[in-house]
Amino acid sequence: MAGHSKWKQIKRKKAVADARRGALFTRLIREITIAAKQGGDPGGNPRLRTAIDAAKAENMPLDNIERAIKKGTGELEGVQYQEITYEGYSPGGAAIFIEATTDNANRTVAEIRHVFQRHGGNLGAANSVAWMFDRKAQITVDATRADEDATMEAALDAGAEDMVRDGDAFLITGPVSQLHAITEKLKQRHIAVQAAEITMLPKSTVKVDGKDVKQLLVLMEALEEMDDVARVSSNFDIDAEAMAAATA
Repeated sequence: MAGHSKWKQIKRKKAVADARRGALFTRLIREITIAAKQGGDPGGNPRLRTAIDAAKAENMPLDNIERAIKKGTGELEGVQYQEITYEGYSPGGAAIFIEATTDNANRTVAEIRHVFQRHGGNLGAANSVAWMFDRKAQITVDATRADEDATMEAALDAGAEDMVRDGDAFLITGPVSQLHAITEKLKQRHIAVQAAEITMLPKSTVKVDGKDVKQLLVLMEALEEMDDVARVSSNFDIDAEAMAAATA
């Protein structure tokens, strides 16, 4: 899964630029608003707690967080968002799963279809690729600062299913319901958590090479940059040499 993991590294580096232009804050606020519809108490709403933690990690002001919660619970008037997923294929045949938060579904699907067409992909029907992914909790730990055995022991004790090293990071995966338990256990063991999120992990991967690599990455980036898109997942696998050439 070298390519998929590399894309996550690229996204982490881009996060600083995203925050500067406000795109990241917009997405975080939408996620808090959506999550708060299920209840405004993060103690009893794991999704809201995850959204708040993500916002705090990006230094979002508490006032912004509180307003987003109140809009979600209905205490303040605001835009009504809905969650929609879209599925398709990239150049090279990799599956792409898109999670969007929008106040206008017709606008969003038209924009996503245009992006696919422009960059050589194909927007598919519902459930055309969703079955290729599992929704999982994923926690990232800095592998250069944490002991591997201690990290794995803490993660497994809290209900994690697997841990792998990906470059300078340990990627811990487990059931969605155990996201906070795993995160808290790591913190108790003084193991710093870089990121904790719910993500769509591919069950298997598709090798992409040649000219399709550049097109695929451009398509992924174009989708990521859309205001209505919250997350983009893919099952592509690209070898290190092809990835380096495409991202040079």
